[in-house]
Amino acid sequence: MLYAILCYHDEDFVGSWTKEQDEAVMKKLAVVQEKLTRQGRLGPVARLLPTTAAATLRKEDPPLVLDGPYAETKEQLLGFYIVDCKNLDDALDVASELGAANPGGAYEVRPVGVFRPGGNLT
Repeated sequence: MLYAILCYHDEDFVGSWTKEQDEAVMKKLAVVQEKLTRQGRLGPVARLLPTTAAATLRKEDPPLVLDGPYAETKEQLLGFYIVDCKNLDDALDVASELGAANPGGAYEVRPVGVFRPGGNLT
């Protein structure tokens, strides 16, 4: 089963890191990523650009485009992992390892349904 691990953190806090601090966190995360890669369990990983580069499309009639993310939160979605896990507990273990490498913020863990054109949700 595929799981998305959505990475939330205070964007201003993370954005205030020096290049060296950011590289140190990325190095710790790379250890977990390399382990998952060796196990054949790591799918796409993305680090999102700042919310100042984002836009939100509100599904109104007519559609409305807003600058930035729409949610009023203290933590922003900064990136995500797609991992292949046996079950939710296994996915939570992976999120715990990632959290140990990058403390603070939160990881939301959700099962992923894959849509295939002309097919069903799997």
